[in-house]
Parts: sequence; structure tokens; C-alpha cells
Amino acid sequence: MRVAVVGAGIVGVTTAYELAALGLEVTVFERRNSVAAEASFANAGVVAAGCVAPWAAPGMPGQLLQGLLSPHSSLRFGGWNAWSHLSWMWRWWRSCRPQVHAANRAALQRLVQVSQERLLELTRVLRLDFQQMPGFLVLLRTARDLARAQRGLALLREAGVAHDVVDAARCRQIEPGLNPETALAAAIHLPHDGVGNCRHFAHLLKTEAQRLGARYCFDADVRRLAPGARPALTAGDGQHHQFDAIVLCAGVQANALLASIGLKLPLAPIHGYAVTAPVRHVDGHPPLGPRAALMDETHQVAITRLGQRIRVAGLAEVGGRLDHIDPDAVRTLYRVLDDWFPGAALTRNAQHWKGARPMLPDGPPVLGDSGVPGIWLNLGHGASGWALACGSARVLAEVVAGREAPLDLSGLTAARLR
Repeated sequence: MRVAVVGAGIVGVTTAYELAALGLEVTVFERRNSVAAEASFANAGVVAAGCVAPWAAPGMPGQLLQGLLSPHSSLRFGGWNAWSHLSWMWRWWRSCRPQVHAANRAALQRLVQVSQERLLELTRVLRLDFQQMPGFLVLLRTARDLARAQRGLALLREAGVAHDVVDAARCRQIEPGLNPETALAAAIHLPHDGVGNCRHFAHLLKTEAQRLGARYCFDADVRRLAPGARPALTAGDGQHHQFDAIVLCAGVQANALLASIGLKLPLAPIHGYAVTAPVRHVDGHPPLGPRAALMDETHQVAITRLGQRIRVAGLAEVGGRLDHIDPDAVRTLYRVLDDWFPGAALTRNAQHWKGARPMLPDGPPVLGDSGVPGIWLNLGHGASGWALACGSARVLAEVVAGREAPLDLSGLTAARLR
């Protein structure tokens, strides 16, 4: 069976590997010159089952409105372009209803559990080293933050996610570099979650897929699709390529390809930001910065250690342009870094990044049959692509190969969006 995978971000790379591991003949088309070159390039690196939840949640509309008054809000509008997302925002708002959120969260939790298990298995079997480190702290600055976290803690207990609520003293034992002058009421410690370099993992898994026979075509922009029993795609050079199945893993770029076959998904780019800088080393002092991964709950900003670098990432910008980096957003990231780890990074050598997370309004991705012959979907993972990629790829590969999916796909297929 010949299968094309369109897109080589973390979702496309893992999908290509899983298809090749099942013995299928795989060709990957990527418009950039490398894997993980767009939304997967500089994400936070956090792999945490407890933090995978729909962005559409009860109370979020109010937080969004409140955030409009703060330059350091985790939620922001990217100018007048945000008006083009009104339809998406309406569907998002309706998905914030408690019963809808509960169903979507349950679907995500099923998927993230499969994904974590598969990531661990691949890491062990293939002996992959991608700067992974266990341990994740969700920092709660005030008693009010701790009170607000009670609902989330109940959901963690319900999902069976290992966690503890620890006081400030215990936090600083887990992460000795935390600034003692920054107010800290408590934290949620998730010992089995952690951090890993998503882009590095993608490069390693690409190599493993190639060993299984997968072929990568870079600088290959796919322009249109032709569904059918033998679906085809047209590349930027005008050449037509025919396959037995085509899998779309192209993030927000999938919208144009879906339109070429008369399909439309409410898939929108929600932009995230990241700052990556080398760790500062001071002779005679212990290593600066975080040991693993942390999340500032107030600002929804993650601080992670990736080898000899610190990454600060987060925020959610509706609208805006990929080529415009909002200085207020970058200042927020630096402010959070300075609050918790002042002087830990060589910020004069920092890299600023903005990526378009492909997000569906209700939260879960779409996996499986598109409803059009020969076209399959693995899209819409939002800010959780790294945490969900291995599970999504395993599920997609199994169903494309005609096998039974390794989990209940309720709430994860395109049918829910029609």
C-alpha cells in the first residue's frame, strides 16, 4: 500500500514512522527544507498528560475579556485580523459549555494516555535521546490561584494522573533555582510528566522512518488533491503523484488543500510565542535555570530546560500575522522568566519565535477518514501537538492500514464538526 503524508511537523513525522513500521510504502511531502520547521520548531517541549485539555472550557470567555485589559494577558487578539475568526470564536464559545467541555476533555485524555505510552515505548525501543527530563511543576503564585486550581485537581484525580500539591518550600527543593523573592503559594507537581526537545525527536524519528523505507521530499509544496480510489496530489512543480491513500498532517496549511476537494474544517491558526536562550554559567555556582519543566499558571507560560538552553513559551493570539512578533507578547515571556529565574539566561543571544498552532474550536484534533475517498486526516492538535503526536500517529496508521483503532475514536473524528 502506497501512502503519502503531507506535512512533516511532529504530527507528520510520527505518522510517517508509524505507517512505515506497519510495512506501508510512505512518501512525505514537506514545503520547508526540513522536518519540524514551523509550528513544531520551538514549542515549549512540555509532555504532560495533566495539562492536555480543551482551550474551550467553562470560564474561558470571561478570562479572555478580562485579558483584553492587561498587556501581559495569556490571551490576546492580534489586531483587526481577529475579526476574520468570528465564526470560529462563536463555535469555541459554544464549546465552553460544561457538558461539551467534559466530553472533549475525556476524548483528549484517552488520546494523550495512548500517546504517552507510545512515546515511552519508542524512546526505549529505538534508544532515542532528545534532551528529555522528568518532572513538571505548575506554579501557583497566590492562594487565589490555588483555589482556582481545585477544579483542575479534581479532573487530574478523575483521570488518574499522578500528582501532588506541594508547598513553596518543597517547590524549591524540586527546582532549587526558583527566585525566592517571587511570591509562591504552592504548586502542582506531576512527577511522571516532563520535557523533551520536540524538534530533536522529530529529526531522530525521521531517520528511523527512512531506515524503514520512508521517503522524504522537501521543498515540495502540495497545491491540490484529487480524491478517489487512487487519490492523487499535485506538487508545486506541476507533477502529479498517485497513491492508495493520502494523509493530511499539514497544520493550518491543510485548509487550502481541503478546499480543493470541497471540504472545510473550522481550523484556525492560534499563534504562540517562544524565547530560547543559552543558560548562563557562573563559575563556582550550581547550574542556573530550571532542571526540567514549569508552568506559570497565572500567565500560562512554560519555562523549560532543553540541554544547555532555556525556553520560555506560551500565550495564545487570535488573529494577527505570522510575520509580526508582538513586542508586548515577548515582554511577557521575559517578565515571567525574570520573575522565576532572574539572570539564568543569556538573553542577548536569545531567539524569538512565533508559530501558528492549528486549532479546532472544541479542542480535540481530527483523526481518521475525511469522508472523501482516499483522504485521511491527522489535524488540529493546537498547543498539544507534541503531547498528542505519537498517539495520534499510531491511531491514524492503524485505521489507514485497515486495522482496529487502539482506542475509542468518539469525539476525535471529523464527523463531530459537520
